[in-house]
Amino acid sequence: MRDTQQTAWYRQPWPWILMSGPALVVAAGLWTWVLAARTSAMDGLVTDDYYRQGLGINRVLERARHAGELALAAHIAFDGARVRVVLSGAAPASSGLTLVLTSPAHRSEDQALVLAPAGRGAYEGTLNPLAPGVHRLVIEDREGRWRLEGAMRGAPGAFDLAASRAGARP
Repeated sequence: MRDTQQTAWYRQPWPWILMSGPALVVAAGLWTWVLAARTSAMDGLVTDDYYRQGLGINRVLERARHAGELALAAHIAFDGARVRVVLSGAAPASSGLTLVLTSPAHRSEDQALVLAPAGRGAYEGTLNPLAPGVHRLVIEDREGRWRLEGAMRGAPGAFDLAASRAGARP
């Protein structure tokens, strides 16, 4: 007679090898669900009010076109926490400007500030220090008549921004 000694199933390697595949798939599915639940509320691509958003985009484009008609340009100088914007072209008088700086890489660096008139087409304000990198700049008058926008690369210093004449009407 043979002495057969059986070991328990959980002491054998094959059940564990065969169960590891489905267990990994379940873990990956749970991780995907967690990622989807975290990010879906932050930046959903579908909007319920697409018509109103389209009208808003048309207003922004109209203000950029108007800046081109006025041949607006801005010289922006960053000096530590101070920013100075000097407008040239046929800029109408304004009670102030709005400057929006956004960083595509670091949302925590985004800033919006109101620049007060400082005389002779110049406007000044104070902002948090900017780190070197890429920043998108948008300058608008407080009355909402025109808009200039562009991108600044590198360390903040002096930057020139001009309206595009492509959208100007003849």
